[in-house]
Amino acid sequence: MITIKDIQENEDIKKLIKGANRMLDALGYTEHGIRHVSRVSKAASDILRELGYPARMVELAAIAGYTHDIGNCINRKNHGLTGANLLFPILLKMGMDMDDVVMVISAIGSHEEQYGTPVNEVSAALIIADKIDAHRTRVRKGKAFDPKDIHDRVNYSIKKNWLEIDKDKSNIRFELIMDMNISCPMDFLEIYSSRMRMCEAAARYLNCSFELVINKFTLNRPNFIK
Repeated sequence: MITIKDIQENEDIKKLIKGANRMLDALGYTEHGIRHVSRVSKAASDILRELGYPARMVELAAIAGYTHDIGNCINRKNHGLTGANLLFPILLKMGMDMDDVVMVISAIGSHEEQYGTPVNEVSAALIIADKIDAHRTRVRKGKAFDPKDIHDRVNYSIKKNWLEIDKDKSNIRFELIMDMNISCPMDFLEIYSSRMRMCEAAARYLNCSFELVINKFTLNRPNFIK
């Protein structure tokens, strides 16, 4: 079976990730390179692992997380759909089972906030893992910090973030610490409100609640299932 290690070592996938990151750099977006996809890959697989899903589904979540943004090498718009189409022949050439291919490409094709929605367990985990990657390391190295740029301001203010998955309470908790001298929760919500709602929907697909906590204050009202 194709593993996340096989995906990480594939030269075509490496070039697609790097090309997508260069494209977004030219458009002024935050970092979307190896750092981002590696974090998303780990978070997506951690979510399903902690919730007790089968090992193969955990592996597919890692693969989807690592490859989810390759469509950006063509265009930012509809990059989920583009990325799924780009990845399809690569996975087949690598010898991945068709059922696994379908799971991965449907997750990638459904992760964009403009039209995405959780369509399977891997998709739900990918959505959460992708949308919670807010941190100062996403501000591009070598780029002068622009306090007037809300994306720079919000990301640079986040000193620490982490995800807690409580299987017993069926709750996924995203917590972050912001430097209030740089930005504030209102700025965060201006960018991330729709993404956090998407995370709530993805958590519900996994029969969980999603909890957003900034500077030890809970901003939403998690509906605990158990």
